[in-house]
Amino acid sequence: MLHINDLTYRIGARLLFDQATVAIASGHRVGLVGRNGSGKTTLFKLILGELGGDEGAIKIRKSMSVGTVAQEAPAGPESLISTVLAADHELSDLNARAKTATDPQDIAEIHTRLADIDAQTAPARAARILAGLGFDEEAQNRGCTEFSGGWRMRVALAATLFARPDLLLLDEPTNHLDLEAALWLEDYLAAWQGTIIIISHDRTLLNKVVTQIIHLDDCKLNRYTGGYDQFENTRRERQNLDAKLRTKQIAERQKIEAFVDRFRAKASKARQAQSRVKMLERMEPIASAATEQTVTFNFPNPPPLSPPLITLDELDVGYTEGKPILKKLDLRIDMDDRIGLLGANGNGKSTLVKLLADRLKPMAGTLRKSSKLRIGYFAQHQTDELIVEQTPYDHAARAMPMATVSKVRAHLGSFGFSGDKANTVCGNLSGGEKARLLFALMSLEAPHVLLLDEPTNHLDVDAREALVQALNAYDGAVILVSHDAHLLELSCDRLWQVGGGKVTPFDGDLGDYRKMLVEQRRDERRAQRSDGDTEAPKTNRKLQRQERAAQRAETADLRKSVKTAEKKLERLAHKRDELEKHLSDPKIYGGSTAKLMELQVEMGTIKSQMEKAEEHWLQMTEALEKAS
Repeated sequence: MLHINDLTYRIGARLLFDQATVAIASGHRVGLVGRNGSGKTTLFKLILGELGGDEGAIKIRKSMSVGTVAQEAPAGPESLISTVLAADHELSDLNARAKTATDPQDIAEIHTRLADIDAQTAPARAARILAGLGFDEEAQNRGCTEFSGGWRMRVALAATLFARPDLLLLDEPTNHLDLEAALWLEDYLAAWQGTIIIISHDRTLLNKVVTQIIHLDDCKLNRYTGGYDQFENTRRERQNLDAKLRTKQIAERQKIEAFVDRFRAKASKARQAQSRVKMLERMEPIASAATEQTVTFNFPNPPPLSPPLITLDELDVGYTEGKPILKKLDLRIDMDDRIGLLGANGNGKSTLVKLLADRLKPMAGTLRKSSKLRIGYFAQHQTDELIVEQTPYDHAARAMPMATVSKVRAHLGSFGFSGDKANTVCGNLSGGEKARLLFALMSLEAPHVLLLDEPTNHLDVDAREALVQALNAYDGAVILVSHDAHLLELSCDRLWQVGGGKVTPFDGDLGDYRKMLVEQRRDERRAQRSDGDTEAPKTNRKLQRQERAAQRAETADLRKSVKTAEKKLERLAHKRDELEKHLSDPKIYGGSTAKLMELQVEMGTIKSQMEKAEEHWLQMTEALEKAS
């Protein structure tokens, strides 16, 4: 489907791709990973034809449609549902032609094609995608201009998903989503039947959705089978093996060089010495694994304080006088709390964080804090507050007027700003580097509580892992809002659900929360169907038929995949039973050892294949249940 052959591309003097080659087959779901700035987004632009390579070629099947999320969010007066429906250009064109066509043959062809592309189910499909991304029925009928940029980017994503391109290119698709929408997107993409290439630093998304990883490293594209965790393990094993081979090769070279040096001058050994010299010339050196710069975080541990650090008693908070977003809050935060906030955007998670950070004042009730309490607050919008002409050192020195130069630099160094990096103006820092600078600034006074509102949007996978480790080593309290399920699972031991004007403890883990969301969506669909029965029975029956047709169309490939997986499991089980019958025969152990070993190896292979087939069957079955 997609072939990248000997691609070379430079930006100025900087080489991004050097004879890079990879092929992606139809139907594969691929994660494109690499450090920030390595060229992942540039590769997308090369595939889309927005940039031209210096050398090499990118070949895509001519009949294939390629889709990606528009960089500019839709901003017209059209409703969200209309905007998403318009993204399928063939559907829009056919519907327009159907209204004006007069030739019977033309009309017949139009309606045949409309049936082929499931046009009847299009409104239901569009509505389901928008609902998954956080838009209820009322919101779907509002104009795009009524929503903020972040929400309109969700509409752009919905439009791209609805268009169902043959090749889907997604660049950090969860960045504008809350956890709830991100979890929905994982399930949706895991059931996607076309070809996908996803740039993402979200480990959970990559593990659940993709079947292959392409690692952009050292200007090359290297393919690995499986999700992100399997990629990491395989890559680590390869690096260890290369290190051992390199050590062995260095020892061999030294041995040969010693022979040459010893016998080069002796006539009797000259020929052998010359032979060894040629051997050295032919010996290709095994490159040592490049040591990538490791991102570090080191939050200073605060002095202990007696509990509780913060208490909220019958507290109301909001932005407009008389209209609280959160009401009657009765909460307590202690030094050892690690709390993740759950709930869709707009429910009040950021409002609660701003209240705790003293960015909002209570409307009613009581907020009590320890008199010695220090709070560190991180919000993504704070990157706009950095002074672009100043350096990280300038920002830190201004916040630490009494500190020595060495102390300021030591603190910045613990967040990756050592040497010249501390003297780089903020305007030249990447998004991830600006985020790390905010971490450094918020922790200058060793806060007792860290309030983190979407801290990972510009962090790559390695930086996110470093953040997890730093939070787990930190002795204070952590309140975390994030769409990154991996970060929440590893950093938080308590979950609070924010919604309906309340904040309540959630009894369960993220797996339980995911199940709850799936059940809620099912209940909402049932409620909508029952409401329609009361108000307009005939119309509702038509809508029900359309929705059932849409559901059948959406799940047809999944049902087929489940049946295929079941048949494969049956075949493997039959082979296993036959092998067990052979191995249970005592005669086999008195015969050929080679034959016995062959059967045992085959049994091990069959069992391994069954495990993978069973895992695939479970994934497909789970996806079908969620889609039903």
